[in-house]
Amino acid sequence: MIEIEDVPPLRDAVMVAAFEGWNDAASAASGVIDHLIEVWDAHVVAVLDPDEFYDFQVNRPVAGADDEGMRRITWPSTRIYVAHPPGSTRDVVLLRGLEPNMRWRQFCAELLACADDLDVQLVVTLGALLAEVPHSRPIAVSGSATELDLEDRLTLEPSTYEGPTGIVGVLQDACVRLDVPAVSFWAAVPHYLPQPPCPKATLALLAQVEDVLQVSVPLGDLPEDARAWERGVAELAEEDEDVAEYVRSLEESQDAAELPEASGEAIAREFERYLKRRDDPGT
Repeated sequence: MIEIEDVPPLRDAVMVAAFEGWNDAASAASGVIDHLIEVWDAHVVAVLDPDEFYDFQVNRPVAGADDEGMRRITWPSTRIYVAHPPGSTRDVVLLRGLEPNMRWRQFCAELLACADDLDVQLVVTLGALLAEVPHSRPIAVSGSATELDLEDRLTLEPSTYEGPTGIVGVLQDACVRLDVPAVSFWAAVPHYLPQPPCPKATLALLAQVEDVLQVSVPLGDLPEDARAWERGVAELAEEDEDVAEYVRSLEESQDAAELPEASGEAIAREFERYLKRRDDPGT
C-alpha cells in the first residue's frame, strides 16, 4: 500500500490525474499536472513503489546529479501531490505518473485507496490522443462522467467509444466499480505533431479543470507558448506544399462540421472564465 505523509484534513478534495505514455499525446495531459504543481506550489505526500508496476527495461531509471551535486538514480514511478489553490474553497490532489507495465487493477486499487485516505470527493482524469485535426483551430476536448448529474452540470455527452483503452480508462472504470464520482477529459492533438510539447492542448485541458474546480488558474507563459507553437507549426507547414494542402483540407473539414467550441454554452463558459481572470489580478 501507498504510505502517505501526515496531511491535515483536506477541504472537499478533488484529485486530478494524468499519466505519461499511451494516454498522453504530445505530453499535453501530464503538462497540465506539471503546470498546476508549479503555480500552486504543490508538495509530494506519497510515492508509489515502482517495483510492483513497472518494467525497468521499458521505463528505465535515470542517473543524474541532485541539487547538491551527488549522483542519484531516479526511478520511474507515480507521485501524489497536495495543493491548496489560492481563493478556492477546496483542496486539490495531483497525481502524476507513468502508465504502468503490469498489475493495472492493483495499481488503480492502490491509487483509489490513497484517494479515499485523503477524503477525495471527485476524480478528474486527463488524457490526450492523436486525431485528424488541424493545428490552426481550437483544440477539441471531449469529456465523460460516471454520474448523470456530473454530465448535466458539465454539459458532457455520454461516451460511445469502443476499443483499446489505457490506464486512464481503467482508472475511470475502477471509479465506477467503487462508486467514486469521476470525470475524464481528452484533448485531440494534431496527429502530424505527436512530439511534445503541445501547449495549446495543455491550455484546452486546463480550461476544463478550471470549470470543474470553479477556480481561475494562473496561466503564466502558457498562452504565449501556445501562440508561438502555432506560429512555428504554420511556418513549417507552409514550407511544404503537400503538408500545407493537407492542413487546409483538415481546416475545411472541421469548419464544415458542427463544432462544440461554437456552441452558445461554450461561448458563455469562455466569457465567464475571462471575467473571473479579469477580476482576479493574481491570475
